[in-house]
Amino acid sequence: MNSKIWLSSPHMGGKEQTFVKEAFDTNWVAPLGPNVNGMEADLAAYLGNDVSVAALSSGTAALHLGLILLGVQAGDEVICQSMTFSASANPIKYLGAIPVFVDSEPGTWNMSPYWLEEAIKDRLAKGKKPKAIIPVHLYGMPVNMFAVMEIARRYEIPVLEDAAEALGSSIAGRRCGTFGDIAILSFNGNKIITTSGGGALVSGNKEYADKATFLATQARDAAPHYQHSQVGYNYRMSNICAGIGRGQMEVLPQRVSERRKVYAFYQKYFADKKGITLVAEPEGFFSNRWLTTILIDTEQAGGLTREVLWAAFDKENIESRPLWKPMHMQPVFAGAPFYGDGTSEKLFNQGLCLPSGSNLTTEDLGRISVVLDNVLMQEPALI
Repeated sequence: MNSKIWLSSPHMGGKEQTFVKEAFDTNWVAPLGPNVNGMEADLAAYLGNDVSVAALSSGTAALHLGLILLGVQAGDEVICQSMTFSASANPIKYLGAIPVFVDSEPGTWNMSPYWLEEAIKDRLAKGKKPKAIIPVHLYGMPVNMFAVMEIARRYEIPVLEDAAEALGSSIAGRRCGTFGDIAILSFNGNKIITTSGGGALVSGNKEYADKATFLATQARDAAPHYQHSQVGYNYRMSNICAGIGRGQMEVLPQRVSERRKVYAFYQKYFADKKGITLVAEPEGFFSNRWLTTILIDTEQAGGLTREVLWAAFDKENIESRPLWKPMHMQPVFAGAPFYGDGTSEKLFNQGLCLPSGSNLTTEDLGRISVVLDNVLMQEPALI
């Protein structure tokens, strides 16, 4: 059998081992140390806008702490984009709060400003002012953050920006992860850069980042003995993982460029294929193209379905997968309020994520092309 082509696999740059070896040589193998400090500084410099950063054990941990910092408690409502991975919404439930899901807009596949405002107005009419808004930059494509932030400011609701998939993306030159009151990043193994496992909380308010670091290290008070005045968490990034991250930060611009080249490959391939579309960048938007995704209109595509192409890739040991199943359709969130017009459901039913790694070889792309050729050249009756 051919070797596996992954959807998005880790891509080392070479310097990671230097930083990790330094951690071992100096015995900094704890959830603190020079690499943790260095990773935070590297991220702050890259993101700009005078942000402060807390390096954490995962993006999910960052979301959890972000909600705590914004004062979310049991019974509160939090508006969240429905078209996302469950980690965006799970921390709402950790706190006993109630997720209120909003639909996507067709242009970016991200949070619809229209449905966001409709949700806010209806919740206010019901006597429940949302405590936070969580927009998500899906697959690296930026949310229309200027519109989301304008609505949030008008209704005085803080924004927790989920940029887990969007490190390297921007709007009008401003990096994703710098728009919200608080933002989060993920460095999971499949992200554009990785720390093996890890994440970060980012904010233009240094107090938020400092408080996140405090809570992430078990909320230990400044006392000569172990004293705790509030509940803390074991959410700090390790110095070993941060060493991997520092090496990865040195190649981040190349990783973005390489992912965008993969997108360009697919864009060229599908240019003359009826019924198959990719999401384009609106004017002023820059996507890191973490994952290249397509929509298949079965009627226009001669009977081709997402499932047929998915199965064809799998048969050749090539990983692809459907788009995220919207949160309002998930059993775990059954009964949660939802505001929308079915856009995210349509995306889910038609969408497929294609292999998008920055380490895809010419041979890999050739194998992918063969599968696409074989499927798309079939007679409609045979699909």
